[in-house]
Amino acid sequence: MTDYLTKGASAYIDKIVALCGTAHPEWAETFALTYADTLKHALVEDGTSRIFVLTGDIPAMWQRDSTAQMRPYLVPARTDPELADTIEKVINRQFFNMAMDPYANAFNQSANNAGHQTDKTTMNPWIWERKYELDSLCYPVQLAYLFWKNTGRTSHFNAGFEVAIEKLVQVITAEQDHAHSPYSFERTGDRPEDTLIDGVGRPVAKTGMSWNGFRPSDDACVYGYLIPSNLFAVEILRHLAEIYSDVLHQPAERFTYLANAIEAGVARYGTTTNKAGESIYAFEVDGLGNQLVMDDANVPNLLALPYLGAVAEDDPIYVATRKTILSTENPYYYAGTYGQGLGSPHTPAEYIWPIAKAVEGLTSTDREAKAAILDSLVATTAGTKMMHEGYNVEDPTQYTREWFSWANMMFCELVMDYFGENVNDVKD
Repeated sequence: MTDYLTKGASAYIDKIVALCGTAHPEWAETFALTYADTLKHALVEDGTSRIFVLTGDIPAMWQRDSTAQMRPYLVPARTDPELADTIEKVINRQFFNMAMDPYANAFNQSANNAGHQTDKTTMNPWIWERKYELDSLCYPVQLAYLFWKNTGRTSHFNAGFEVAIEKLVQVITAEQDHAHSPYSFERTGDRPEDTLIDGVGRPVAKTGMSWNGFRPSDDACVYGYLIPSNLFAVEILRHLAEIYSDVLHQPAERFTYLANAIEAGVARYGTTTNKAGESIYAFEVDGLGNQLVMDDANVPNLLALPYLGAVAEDDPIYVATRKTILSTENPYYYAGTYGQGLGSPHTPAEYIWPIAKAVEGLTSTDREAKAAILDSLVATTAGTKMMHEGYNVEDPTQYTREWFSWANMMFCELVMDYFGENVNDVKD
């Protein structure tokens, strides 16, 4: 394992610590620890052109997590070529993974047969887990796009990138008609959330949307069209249209066509009403009339839609959705002595997630609300000064995941956002 903490990254830590000043010493201490931690402890050299990213206390690389782990470094990478080199090598590894198997969500460092090799699906020694999650295709594209916009670099749009994007298009298109999909997945065990019914999930109608087997929590979807992931896919497909048109000078119409089809499907099938009768986004639907009114702490979720660039913060449907999911109308919204926010069926009841609290802050326009969330996050680390997966709202010493780099970096991104250091504030 290599220490990738550059001088530029160290200077950036000093900058944020100085901005925290005497008003927010707890933010400063936790930011300095967590921002450095991913660069010092989660990155593994993978040849000369790639870097493998550990998610934390699980020795695997998730496509989603690794993007979120890198996002906060994009700001100092604008002026730190060494840090930019590191991010580019992570991007190269992400698209290496995608080209190998676009249906897999998590990968091994090498072909070492680690992970869930007994699952009933098409495994190979490089794959840790092969739960198909649409966001595993979306997140690396988001990082590649934001890397271009923040640094001006285009060298990562290479042959490996193009091979992977062909696989991405094939899978998203195939899963618009899941009844004829080549993908299936079954796992034996005690958790029904870890497997798909009959290996393929519940039936879905053709809607224009793209089917998704598992949520970002790695739990199985109840209904196959996960609305947050489909809206995220619309956004990244439009990013791809821009990349292919402006950088690669290749035809881009297929990306726009696919984005429009998915967007129309969401518009027709992806909304429902809350108890007040307001139009809101459903969490999952099947196109056959079944819908879930809920939200899960893992991103992409409904709460995160503006953060992902998928909808505007003032979109009326989003505003009503946000009010609904941050209330007891959402069965996974918990409130207690040490806070309130989104939890997940992936973790015990009454556990809220720092990731979701960070997203709540990142999608708020109220600076005081952001500060209150940051105060709550640093007060619930159980003395570790690190973010966890989830913690008990009545006792933060009860938590899951000792080391969870994704959660750490979401906290960092919210601190940065509070001080106006936003990854998305980039040139067009």
